[in-house]
Amino acid sequence: MEKILIVDDEAFIRENLERILAEDGYRTFSAANGDDAINMVSAEEVDLVLLDLNLGNRSGLDVLRELHQIDPQLLVIIITGYGTVESAVEALKLGAYDYIKKPFKADAIHLIVRLALETQNLRREVRQLRRGGGKDMLDSADMVGSSEQLLQVYRQVREVAKHETAMVLITGESGVGKELVARAIHNLSPRRDRPFVEINCGSLPFNLLETELFGHERGAFTDAKTRKLGLFEEANGGTIFLDEIGEMDMNLQVKLLRVLEDRKIRRLGGNRNIDIDVRVVAATNRNLKQAIDDKAFREDLYYRLNVFPIAIPPLRERREDIPQLLDYFLKRFARAFNKRMREVSREALDLLMRYHWPGNVRELKNVVERICIMHNVEVIKPDHLPSEIWGDAPRAESPFSFEIPPEGIMLEEMICQIEKELIGNAIGITGGNVAKTARLLNVPRGTLRYKLEKYGLTGEDD
Repeated sequence: MEKILIVDDEAFIRENLERILAEDGYRTFSAANGDDAINMVSAEEVDLVLLDLNLGNRSGLDVLRELHQIDPQLLVIIITGYGTVESAVEALKLGAYDYIKKPFKADAIHLIVRLALETQNLRREVRQLRRGGGKDMLDSADMVGSSEQLLQVYRQVREVAKHETAMVLITGESGVGKELVARAIHNLSPRRDRPFVEINCGSLPFNLLETELFGHERGAFTDAKTRKLGLFEEANGGTIFLDEIGEMDMNLQVKLLRVLEDRKIRRLGGNRNIDIDVRVVAATNRNLKQAIDDKAFREDLYYRLNVFPIAIPPLRERREDIPQLLDYFLKRFARAFNKRMREVSREALDLLMRYHWPGNVRELKNVVERICIMHNVEVIKPDHLPSEIWGDAPRAESPFSFEIPPEGIMLEEMICQIEKELIGNAIGITGGNVAKTARLLNVPRGTLRYKLEKYGLTGEDD
């Protein structure tokens, strides 16, 4: 049972929150001031804190800082009045999960607490996996990160891994780590002690790919001097990973569909069927629905493979993972090349955070490796970065519609106009969905809600 600490100097607020949270079966306890809250968190593990910003003699922001010194992973939801929304936004910058405004509705409390606890539970599982059985999944470079998008991928991997026969279709751009996700599904599944076999379907012509997948009998063709087992047989009891499935020849797609439906294969030149017990995980960077329209991929095979889809976001949509990835790769290559590099300067990090990363995590890895090969300095600076990151890449035209008037404009007013137009465009793209807009703009939901109110814009939560 999750434990939630309520910190508010008003007794009726504490009692109201305890009543609301009791409806969901949570264990609650409360504190009337910051010192008591700090003592409680120091004494036992707490899953979530609801913290009022106005605690009489103490600032809620100071209490938030001390709570995070005790437990940096602790999730804190801020409680604020209408007049202190700016302080709530400041709390978000200090690491608060979100905020709720007084007077609050019970439905809003139920939702935000449930989402926060799901996030907390998943983060704990990630830490446990890093220490234990999921090492191959989470200690591998492409899966470094704790963004909401990557946490969602972790959650999907964890769930589908339990169901050892469910087929999985992994989609995403080149370099995002599709193979790693496939391995993670296998490593966390009951099949973990059986083979994991992979093949790139786009790397071989039709005839060679067919015999690689299904094998052949001696004499099946001119050079078939011995029997060869196919990868489906080699993977029996385990997992076969069909990478770049969208590149497979249409004729071979027909045979693959039959294998998936019958759970039997027949070697090339053979006269009997062979039962197989294999989980199939496929991956592609192509838009398979468009390929279906173009008559380049079979619709029936698509729906057979797409039992459990996992979409891996590109790096530019989870930029908050970049510092962790940089730290991981920097330590890895500095150790490998015996270099003394230990950190990235603020200026270089700003450039790396703004770059669009068309090659995703693979490109980031290559950039760090190249820097470690070329230089031997303690701190990576902008002039150590490749030219495409700091200067040679063409700049896009301004996406904003307004111009500076001849009489001039205050800088702060211009920034507000830009921000309002940008948020308005984003909220239009997502159909008014606050959560999706927050992810698109890479800001906390609480911050976005504050901005929407500030500029008179509207949006809806999930």
